[in-house]
Amino acid sequence: MIEQYSSSMLTSILDLCAVEAADRPEGSKLLQAPVTESVRNVLAALDARWGWFPAEGMHRPAGIDELSWQTGLLRFAATTAERLESSGISPAIIEATLGDVGNQFALHRRMHGTFGMATDWWSTLHLSGSLFRIGRLQFHLHRNHDAGPWVLGLHIPQDGPLDAVSVDQSCAEAAAFFARHFGDRVIDHAYCDSWLLDPYLSAHRPSSNIASFAARFGEVQLRDEPGDALYFTFRAQPNVDISTLPRDTSLQSLVLERIESGGVWQCGKGTALWPMAVG
Repeated sequence: MIEQYSSSMLTSILDLCAVEAADRPEGSKLLQAPVTESVRNVLAALDARWGWFPAEGMHRPAGIDELSWQTGLLRFAATTAERLESSGISPAIIEATLGDVGNQFALHRRMHGTFGMATDWWSTLHLSGSLFRIGRLQFHLHRNHDAGPWVLGLHIPQDGPLDAVSVDQSCAEAAAFFARHFGDRVIDHAYCDSWLLDPYLSAHRPSSNIASFAARFGEVQLRDEPGDALYFTFRAQPNVDISTLPRDTSLQSLVLERIESGGVWQCGKGTALWPMAVG
C-alpha cells in the first residue's frame, strides 16, 4: 500500500473514479491525509472480500469513522483497477465500472448538498471485482444464496435511455465477457430487482422503453417499496413534500399521481434466462 500519493497518482485515482469537480477538493484531502489505522482496517476488509463475489454490499464496520471509510474506498479503487487489468479486463470496462464511485459522491451532494457517500455499501461491490459496467447496464456476479447457482444481477445506471438496442448490445457484450473471464462460473440465470418492474408502470406506459425492459423478466415477485420511485426518479427522500417535486416528464407525473391517489409503488424481482434473448 502506498502511504503517500504523488500529485499525478492522486489525480489518476480521482479520474479513475470519475469524481466530479465539486467533490475533488474533499476527495483530494482524503487521499493526501496520513494513512491511519482505521484506513488500514478498511483496506484490509475490502481486500478480504476480493474473489468472494458477495451478494450484498458491505456497510461501514462498527468503529470505523466515515472519513476513514471513504478514504479506504478511494484508495482501494486503485488496487481494484490493477487487479482487473492484470486479469485481462479492458481499461474501458474498468473505467466504466469504477466511474460509478464518483457518481455516488455526486448523488450524495445532489441530495444533501455536502461531500459524502450515503450509498457507500453499493460501491463495495464494484471494489470486490464482482460487479461490472458493460455498455448500458451493470452486471453483478454472485451466488444465489450461499451455495446456490451463479447468477447475474442486472442494474440500470441513470445516464441514458433504456432502449432495446442498447440493452441487447449490453447483454451480448456481457455474455461474452463473463464467458471469457469467469467461464468456470456457470451462470444459471439473470435477474433484475427494481421498481421499474412494478406492473403499474408498464400498464400506464405500455409503449415505453421501461415496459420493454420489464417484459424481459418473468416470475416477478413484488414487494412494497414506497420510497424507491421517489429516490430513483427524483433522488428524494421518502418524507419529501411531493408538492415541491417537478412534473417535467410523464414519468415524474405518473410517479407523483399514484402517490397522491393513495397508491404504493412496488419493487419487482424478476428472472430471465442467460444469455438473455434479444428484446
